[in-house]
Amino acid sequence: MSTFAQHNFKGERALVRVDFNVPLDDAFHITDDTRMRAAVPTIKKILGDGGSVILMSHLGRPKGGPEDKFSLKHLLPHLKELLPGTDVQFADDCIGASAVNAAAALKPGSVLLLENLRFYKEEEKGDKAFAEKLSKLGDVYVNDAFGTAHRAHASTAVIAQFFPKDKRMFGLLMEAEVSSANKVMNDTQRPFTAILGGAKVSDKILIIENLLEKANNIIIGGGMAYTFLKAQGKSIGKSLCEEDKLDLANEILAKAKAKGVQFLIPVDSIAADKFAPDAATQKVSNDHIPDGWMGLDISDESIALFGKVILASKTILWNGPMGVFEMEKFQHGTKAIAEFVAQATAQGAFSLVGGGDSVAAVNQFGLADKVSYVSTGGGALLELFEGKVLPGIAAINE
Repeated sequence: MSTFAQHNFKGERALVRVDFNVPLDDAFHITDDTRMRAAVPTIKKILGDGGSVILMSHLGRPKGGPEDKFSLKHLLPHLKELLPGTDVQFADDCIGASAVNAAAALKPGSVLLLENLRFYKEEEKGDKAFAEKLSKLGDVYVNDAFGTAHRAHASTAVIAQFFPKDKRMFGLLMEAEVSSANKVMNDTQRPFTAILGGAKVSDKILIIENLLEKANNIIIGGGMAYTFLKAQGKSIGKSLCEEDKLDLANEILAKAKAKGVQFLIPVDSIAADKFAPDAATQKVSNDHIPDGWMGLDISDESIALFGKVILASKTILWNGPMGVFEMEKFQHGTKAIAEFVAQATAQGAFSLVGGGDSVAAVNQFGLADKVSYVSTGGGALLELFEGKVLPGIAAINE
């Protein structure tokens, strides 16, 4: 049961930690507002109850104090668009007099956006005194920032202790994220297939180790596939490879075999003579990629092999693309896998897509609403699937 949905915020100032760390262009226009839109249902529920909302977030990585390009004031116009008819204010600080006064004067139905938390080094240090100052701005604390749940920062992991148990909770986005991850890892319908892409084995080693205990099938794509291929003695041309991870790759393969996990590595590739949109390409067997050529996408046989497994699955986790999908010549594999995941979902499978590139891919191919859940948290989701306790989640549950 949702604590948040049951709580009545009437007359309360809700201090909500959101993840508004959105990309901005040189003119400070937001190029992807997914994270802002994801917070709107939580904000609207509080306002609908007759409460007021104080939003706090970080933006970018400012070095040692305020920097105009990282100011949250640049997000104010778009926030007003997302909350039409709502009084949306901005405080040019997050703990100073302007923030304290604006929070104290905030009327029910109004929203106050605080300045970037990371303008204070105490935020990332998890400073208790800083967290306590923030806590005094609101009556109830809501953490709706799944994207930062893996950080032990003042506003995500330390602040909760200053609120009684019934006045600290997850927002709707955070609840959905945790519940979706739980559905994949603990309430799993089988067969369970994990699709892992990306450049490096080293980035995914912990998640692979954890999934070997839980998944029926693990599909490998992206640059890291070539490390596994080379470990098996295949010629991979000049494809990406972590030479110091070959023994580790073989250990993973041996573990998968011992545990009865089907571990699928691409059997063919679209190879290129250079890493560029105008590269010459050829379809090659992964038994032998010619010298001077590099694999930049999976090809037809791999797609068919992976598709068959995906369509037979009841639970699917997808983290990482199959190739360099940002370039049109090398996006076919990732698009095909996205379509298979959508098809399996239509047949009743539960599918969770997470990690920046996978999310960008399902958005690019117009399939985000055809999968069960698209996560907003890259690093946080990865750590959750690595089996780690996330500080932002633990702080609410303690």
